[in-house]
Amino acid sequence: MKWIRVPGLCLFSIAAVLVSLANAQQADWYPSPWGPDDRRGAANRLTPAKVLAAAELITTGEVYELGRVYEQGMPLVGNRHYSLRIPMMSGPLGENNVTWHESIISGEMGQISTQFDGLGHVGIGELYYNGLSRYDFVTPEGYLSLGVEEVDPIVTRGVLIDVAAYKGVALLDGGYEITEADLVGALDRQDVRISSGDIVLIHTGWGSLWMTDNDRFGANAPGIGMEAAQYLVDQEIGMVGSDTWATEVLPNPDPSQVFPVHQLLITKNGIYNMENLATEVLADDQAYEFLFVYAPLPLKGAPGAPANPVAIR
Repeated sequence: MKWIRVPGLCLFSIAAVLVSLANAQQADWYPSPWGPDDRRGAANRLTPAKVLAAAELITTGEVYELGRVYEQGMPLVGNRHYSLRIPMMSGPLGENNVTWHESIISGEMGQISTQFDGLGHVGIGELYYNGLSRYDFVTPEGYLSLGVEEVDPIVTRGVLIDVAAYKGVALLDGGYEITEADLVGALDRQDVRISSGDIVLIHTGWGSLWMTDNDRFGANAPGIGMEAAQYLVDQEIGMVGSDTWATEVLPNPDPSQVFPVHQLLITKNGIYNMENLATEVLADDQAYEFLFVYAPLPLKGAPGAPANPVAIR
């Protein structure tokens, strides 16, 4: 390659242009099926009719809390952090001597503990969902598009796929790649089928390590590989989630690939992802179908949000 000196244009800019051109030539995943201006992705499948049908799944009135507690000492990926501080008591005020406390919370709130990945979380090079270039929407103060505040409340049918039970273990091995055959086999065992717009949660047993063996929990993880992820894409799901910190298998069986399942689901197909879910509460009760309810905290311009979804059956 011969470098051409262009006044006012740095080598970084030239490289960015070349990458952009390469992505434009190779991309076959945008515009999305919902149009070039769509920012909702698979949430478009969550229709009022889907909500009404999901509501019919409630037969016992039992409510399952699927979020983990945000607390000091919980597993954190990389250099992410979490802290909560209570400032000095305020007051007293008035003859009734009212006093109160507040809290100061610091951390990557959309990417720690139980977390929701929005459509702006992961990209392919500089391109994100629907071919949107990061140069057009990412600023240090927040996203101008694809922020989680644009995600409507998610209310739909939820399906748990208990892969651990299907494999006859309490805990899948770290690095185990869940295949399409595993998903289909577990669904057959449960006598459950996936339909368009469903939220699919995968139970691996990995959540049993949460706050009991944090080092092992974060070292690797079982999860879906590209084949299983494509199967879920073909089923037209709305979101996938699991009891691991990435949902996809880690490390990837192909050492040259880093989080390719995230790219396939989020970037290419607009399918949301939720991690570190307490799926064991559903698995213990064999609750395989339920009404799923979650509303992302509307953090304007954020790529993700804290999560505490509920399942009702």
